[in-house]
Amino acid sequence: MQRLDGSAQVPPGLAGGIVALGNFDGFHLGHQAVVGRAVALARAQGRPALVATFDPHPVRYFRPDVRPFRLTTLDQRERLFAEAGADAMVVFGFDAALAGLDAAAFVAERLVSRLGIAGVVTGEDFTFGHARSGNVGVLAALGAAQGFAVETVGPVTLDGEAVSSSRIRDALRAGDPRTATRLLTRPYRIEGVVQHGDKVGRTIGYPTANLDMGKYLRPAYGIYAVRGRLDDGTILEGAANLGIRPSFDPPKELLEPYFFDFAGDLYGRRLEVDLIDYIRPEAKFDGLEPLIRQMDADCATARAILRRNEP
Repeated sequence: MQRLDGSAQVPPGLAGGIVALGNFDGFHLGHQAVVGRAVALARAQGRPALVATFDPHPVRYFRPDVRPFRLTTLDQRERLFAEAGADAMVVFGFDAALAGLDAAAFVAERLVSRLGIAGVVTGEDFTFGHARSGNVGVLAALGAAQGFAVETVGPVTLDGEAVSSSRIRDALRAGDPRTATRLLTRPYRIEGVVQHGDKVGRTIGYPTANLDMGKYLRPAYGIYAVRGRLDDGTILEGAANLGIRPSFDPPKELLEPYFFDFAGDLYGRRLEVDLIDYIRPEAKFDGLEPLIRQMDADCATARAILRRNEP
């Protein structure tokens, strides 16, 4: 799996490929259908299979102050695309130059000239080019004129409603990670490097691994049953607080998983944390004793949830 710069010339071995084109944030069921179709076409024709994404997300470029909303990092998307069978990920850096290209120029300069594409697969709602001047109809017309095939994939539905990144974000903000898991086909996963904290947790028997939420969407603040994966593949189970820790001063936004039956040093290690289920909202406690009692109860609840949700 290679990561390619969408503003550079594609390596010869990856030219003439079939490209799945979209943002693909989250890589949910609908995105998987688009990429799956592109991979199937590429394999049938003996061509490379590429997945093109945009970073930063166009929304972030045009509205830099918008609250964090990303479901996946570029590294996560690269791994997911590779698992889906893609040969390379193409990253179009969304900057002023890209934002200023109209639909025809984007196709001519980025898809045809730089990537040398033989075909494109998108979702039916895909738009592109300056002021969203391009849609799948425009793309099909440009493809016919410039000699590449265009296919579109219709919406994938679940429970009678189209699967979308917005629907996943709404579920997570509502404290419903189980719905997000069904739409993503895997739990919502937050990845980062474990930071040093104030180490209060270890003094009360609950040492935590602190992760900054970075550019990730903020799910509902509260306590979650979680699974962690270390950089060596070790799987850990636990309970996590996601929020601002209202019982401590000063407030600080963190994801703080406590892993059952684990006593190792995690500082500086890369950690992935899956949100399995929501237990309760954050709360402020009058002293450490009621806090510890509640944490004991939360961990018992998390253990029961994780037993019912074996990976």
